[in-house]
Amino acid sequence: MKGVILAGGLGTRLLPMTRVTNKHLLPVYDRPMICYPIQQLVTSGIEDILVVTGGDSAGDFLKLLGNGEAFGLKSLSYAYQDGEGGIAQALSLARDFSAGEPLVVLLGDNIFQDSISEAIELYSQGGGAMILLKEVDDPERFGVAVLESGRLVEIVEKPETPPSRFAVTGCYFFDFRVFEIIDGLEPSSRGELEITDVNNRYIEWGEMRHHVLNGWWTDAGTIESLFRASELVGEDRDNPVLNGISMGPADWSRHASE
Repeated sequence: MKGVILAGGLGTRLLPMTRVTNKHLLPVYDRPMICYPIQQLVTSGIEDILVVTGGDSAGDFLKLLGNGEAFGLKSLSYAYQDGEGGIAQALSLARDFSAGEPLVVLLGDNIFQDSISEAIELYSQGGGAMILLKEVDDPERFGVAVLESGRLVEIVEKPETPPSRFAVTGCYFFDFRVFEIIDGLEPSSRGELEITDVNNRYIEWGEMRHHVLNGWWTDAGTIESLFRASELVGEDRDNPVLNGISMGPADWSRHASE
């Protein structure tokens, strides 16, 4: 399995900070936000990662992350999303990178307390697609799962009246047919190709599974959630998923203490 991290977008909810940089380069506690999804994938056994980014700061990702050697990766590749085409459009740029293999896709502003290795193992036992759900207090901010007798029947995007409190997190598992689905999508009213439409297509096919998370999960896409993410990470300093990756000779924690 290969990993894809989607780190594009304009980050308008984080203005004025994102006027000068990509939001995924902003700090969450003691390191740039983009490091957390990379650490998550590495500690889950993923060795090949593609980072999809865009905007004027795309080159800064290469300056920060290099070829991925400091994270112990076999390969770290990059793709550029031109404009604001949506999550599904960004994922379409991973077609050649996938080379027919299944993908685990992380939104670059999502941070998970627990390892997703259990979810990877569950997905490997089947196929199709799988999403991770988390019960939250504000599901109207997210895609929300419609569950009937424990079965996932639909995902509703940011509903005013949520059908449940189970939000769809920014972690998705797809087989190679995801690109066929994306090819057939029409832009939404926002002018974007929506990942919810992709997920609902798998549900229609009867090939979507779900897994409910135990540990905390947060996005860091608003000023409030960015602040909260730093608090959560700072309170969990011994967690190897959040802090277990050495940056090699240029280890940041060592330099920070000098």
